[in-house]
Amino acid sequence: MSDHCRVIAVCGHEAAYGEALRGRVGPEVTVVPNGRELFRTVAGLSRRGEEICVVPMTLGRDPELVADTARTLRALPAPERARTVLAEPFGTSGHLTAWLRAAAGRAPDTAALLVTAPAGDPFEDAELYRVASLVRRYGGHDLVEVAFTGGDPDPAAGVRRCRLLGARHVVLLPAAFAEPQAPDVPGIRVESAGPLIVPAALARVLAERVADARRHRSERGDDGIAAGLTAAENHGHSHTHPPGEGHGHGHGHLHTHRHPHVHGAGQVIRSTA
Repeated sequence: MSDHCRVIAVCGHEAAYGEALRGRVGPEVTVVPNGRELFRTVAGLSRRGEEICVVPMTLGRDPELVADTARTLRALPAPERARTVLAEPFGTSGHLTAWLRAAAGRAPDTAALLVTAPAGDPFEDAELYRVASLVRRYGGHDLVEVAFTGGDPDPAAGVRRCRLLGARHVVLLPAAFAEPQAPDVPGIRVESAGPLIVPAALARVLAERVADARRHRSERGDDGIAAGLTAAENHGHSHTHPPGEGHGHGHGHLHTHRHPHVHGAGQVIRSTA
C-alpha cells in the first residue's frame, strides 16, 4: 500500500450515525454511516486510486456494526475491495471501562455517577450495566447508575433514581461518542463530564487502528474483512446457553486487547445546572 491512506470512520448509534464525530476528526477522516453511504464512498475513493482503511466506530457494545461493515466491504467489486482494509473496532468494552473509570476519577467522590449511552438492543444495554458495575467496583463512588438516551430508563429517570437513593449531585458519564443532554430535574444538581474521548485521544486511537490494519495487510495479506464478519458471533440469543450446557463449538473473534493503555485525558466536568 502507498504511504497515503484515506481513513473512513463508519458509525452506528454510539456515534449518532456520524453526527457525534462532526468537527471532532481531521479532514483526512471521512465520517459515514454504514450501508449504502459506506459502499458508495469506498467505491468512489477506490476508483480514484486511493488506498482506504475503514474503522468501525464502536466502543465495544455494537459488534453488529463491525460485522455489517465487513459485509458491506465484501460486497464491493474485487478491484475496489483490493484497495481497502478493515481495521479492528475503535474500542472494546475493556477500553470503555477504562475510559469511564478515568472520567469517574475526575468527579467528586460524593457525587452519584450516571453512565449514559444511546439505547441499543437488549444485549448491548446489558453490556453497559456490566461495564457500569466494573466502574463502581473499582472506583470510589458508592452510587453508579445507568441510563439510555432513547431508552428505558432515560437520563431524566436515571437522575430521579439517583435522587431517590439519596444523591444530591449527579455527574453524567457518556459511554458513547455522543454526549447526552443533562436533564433538568428539580432538587438535584446535574453536571456532565463532557465527551468520553477528547479529539487528541480520538485521533491517536484512530491512527493506531489504521497503522495496525495496514501492517496486517502488508505482512500477512490480511484485509481484515474475514475477521470482521465473525465479530457478532458471540452476540445475541444465538450464544445464550442454558445452565449445564457446554460450548461444543468454536468462535472466530477479533483480538482487540492490544491497546489497554488508551486514556481520554484532558477532559473537564462542565456544569449544566
